[in-house]
Formats: sequence, structure tokens, C-alpha cells
Amino acid sequence: MKVTYYGHSCFGIEAAGKQLLFDPFVTPNELAKHIDVNQIPADFILLSHGHEDHTADLLSVARRTNATVVATWEIYVWLGKQGITNMHPMNAGGSWTFDFGKVKMIYAHHSSSLADGTYAGSAGGFVVETGGMTFYYSGDTALFSDMTLITERFKLDFAFLPIGSNFTMDVEDAITASGYIKCKKIIGMHYDTFGFIKIDHAEAMRKFKSAGLELILMDIGQTIDVNG
Repeated sequence: MKVTYYGHSCFGIEAAGKQLLFDPFVTPNELAKHIDVNQIPADFILLSHGHEDHTADLLSVARRTNATVVATWEIYVWLGKQGITNMHPMNAGGSWTFDFGKVKMIYAHHSSSLADGTYAGSAGGFVVETGGMTFYYSGDTALFSDMTLITERFKLDFAFLPIGSNFTMDVEDAITASGYIKCKKIIGMHYDTFGFIKIDHAEAMRKFKSAGLELILMDIGQTIDVNG
């Protein structure tokens, strides 16, 4: 499975012949100035919540690609008012089978609103089953013990977890979360973009390794193959 990092919490995943794009935030990100958002492919756009650092490029990408936008009901309604018509509403606990695989929306402990102040519903994450693999994209979240429930149904091959602290989990909490979800391969996200969330990469890698876990910190623009 190919994973491309576009900065912050924005990832593209090529799976089952489709391009999945998570939380499109590129153009305002100073660290991603070398990324041309107009070249990013998308068949589906999955939104964890409404904050601008996850939706800044949502409308432009959705209009250019006509990708199906998967989001909370509140964002679904808001997008309709912006003229977006190719959408699928979800909410925490719900599942849906798309042509690339199955998606279950997971609750996240975080706030959610759109840049214009519109309430965007509850923040969330996704467990995605596609191409013979299963992964968890947590979105922005604090550590919470109900993450353990994920393992009752899913065996994760890898997971995306925030590690920047201040607004989300920090490295130590992400290590605990990795134990909760029984996943040893973690792709870090939501770090370095702003002064509030800068991290020591070497220290983060050391702490994960000491816990018997693999932390992957991707370069912006890098594409990797992730195997189970």
C-alpha cells in the first residue's frame, strides 16, 4: 500500500485502485510550500473534523477532482451550501462499504468547527479496510481508553497517530495509544507545523523504539510502501 505525506495530517493513500486523501491542508503550510495541491489526486476525501488545519484545501480539491467527501453530517450540510454535491455523511460508530473497501468512523476526543465558525459535529477518525490491509487514522485526538475497543473487531496493520502535543496526544500518549490499539507500526502526524507542536524527532524515535514500536516520520512529499 502506497502512502504519500503532504504535511501536517494530510496523507494520500493508493489502495484498491483508488486514491484516498485525508484532511487536505497544504497551501497554508509553510513546510509544504514545495507541494502543488493542484497535482494531488483524490477519488475520496476523508475528513476527521472541521478545523482549518485539516480542511483548508478541501473545497478546491473537491471541486477539481469531484472526489467523494466523507465527513460528519454537519460538514456534509455545510459542503452542500458551498455547492459540493459528491458527498457521503457519516458519524461515530457508523460503517459504510465503498468501492475501495470498508470504513468505520471512530470517535475522537477533540473539538471541531469550520473556519467560518460553523459547528462541525464531533471530531472523529477512521478504521479503513482496503486492499487486504486494515489501518486506523485517528485524526486529532487525546488519549482515551475506549481505543481498546478497536481491537475487539480489527487487527491493525498500521496506524496514523498525532504526536505533537498541546492540541493532541504527545509522544508518550501515542505510545500508550499504540498499546491500546495493539499496533506496532505508527506513522506520526500533527507535529512541527506550528511552534506549539514542534517535536524532537530523535527523541520521539528513541522513545518508540524503547517501547518496542516502530515510529515512521515521513518527509513532506515522500511516498512509502507500507506492508502489514
